[in-house]
Amino acid sequence: MTTSALTYAIQGQTVGFPVEVRDATSGAATFLVPASAAARLIPAQFEIAEVLPGRGICSLAMVDYKDNDLGDYNEIAVGFMVVPKGSRPSLPYLGTMLDLIQGRLASYITHMPVNQSFTCAAGSMIWGYPKTLQQIDIEDLGSHARARLVYDGEHALTLTLPRGGKRSVAESSITTLSLIEGVPHRTHATQRIEGMGIRFGGARIELGTGRIADELRSLGLPKRALMCVWMEHMEARFGPPEKL
Repeated sequence: MTTSALTYAIQGQTVGFPVEVRDATSGAATFLVPASAAARLIPAQFEIAEVLPGRGICSLAMVDYKDNDLGDYNEIAVGFMVVPKGSRPSLPYLGTMLDLIQGRLASYITHMPVNQSFTCAAGSMIWGYPKTLQQIDIEDLGSHARARLVYDGEHALTLTLPRGGKRSVAESSITTLSLIEGVPHRTHATQRIEGMGIRFGGARIELGTGRIADELRSLGLPKRALMCVWMEHMEARFGPPEKL
């Protein structure tokens, strides 16, 4: 239950803001996908942000949270770059691409399985994220990292990403859109990154069975990734959700 606007009581613990991530390792692969197929997977309150005519962006991410206010856990996320319904940029495609490059474009997450119950409850209750409790194994393969998701007892997907990078980012912004009791909300976060690498292509995806695998197939996956991003060390601060 919510005890106040900025404090939540969850499983006997109190969560306040900002919610801090002190150490995490993360990687993501992004794909150009048909906007019409992607639109069928998101709520009517949002629209796919088209970066090219008829094309949007889908991201698959793996995160190993090591030191976090919500616990030590693994996470996989499937998301799309979106805008609130009716708020497309004045410059089609170019405006969307500029928003993407400058970090102003938001994502809507359709699936966010995790492997610990507290973060599952907290993420769902506070931000409206679609967290479910599943089996997620993230393996360090040296030059690569591999995440395997077993969803409701079935192998859903395995994502393998290249590791490594030397870039640092002092501060960048993340924005997610979600629904809380059917109402659109926006959440802002900031992150600091060390050991960041960006590569064209490089992801390997194996799809299994079940809803997530079927949805990804409807987007034309598996296929070559547009790019992969690796973050060896990430810190972040998440704010409270704000009603649009």
